[in-house]
Amino acid sequence: MDELKSSFLFEASIQLSEPLAIGAGPEGFRAIYHVTDGNFSGPRMKGRYLPSGGEWARIRSDGSLAIDVRCVLETDDGALIYMTYGGRIVVPAEIQAQVMDMTASERPDPSAYYFRVAPLFETASPEYAWLNGIQAIGVGQIIQGGVAYKFYAID
Repeated sequence: MDELKSSFLFEASIQLSEPLAIGAGPEGFRAIYHVTDGNFSGPRMKGRYLPSGGEWARIRSDGSLAIDVRCVLETDDGALIYMTYGGRIVVPAEIQAQVMDMTASERPDPSAYYFRVAPLFETASPEYAWLNGIQAIGVGQIIQGGVAYKFYAID
C-alpha cells in the first residue's frame, strides 16, 4: 500500500458572523456562523467566498467541536464551486477561551490545538471539474473575525 501524499490546493481566509447560539440540545451545544466574506488563492484557482454559506458547529460532550460547513466559492473567472466539509477542533482546556474568542487580535499558536477538515467540492465548470473527483484535507486555525485554512488534495 502506498504512503499518503498530498498537493497544495489553496489558502483561504474566511470572515464569519457573530454566532447564532442555539444552545445545549440533545446533540450538544450548537452555534451557527454565517460566512460574511473571504478569499482563497492557490496555484490553480483564486477567488472569493460568497456570503451564502456557513458553519453549523456543535460542541460535543467530550469538549471537541464538530464542524459542518457548506459554502460557495466564486473563482476570479466566474466559476461557482460548492464546498462542504466536516471536521474537528480540539483545544486544550487551558487555552480554550483564548482560541475560541474570534474578537481577540492576539491569537494562540495554531500548533497548540487540533483543527482539521475534509472538504469535498462540486462544480459544473469544465475548468474546475477536476475538483469533483478529489478528496481534500484542510488544516485550520481560528483568526480574528473568522477562520483560515491551508487545503491539500489527497493524491
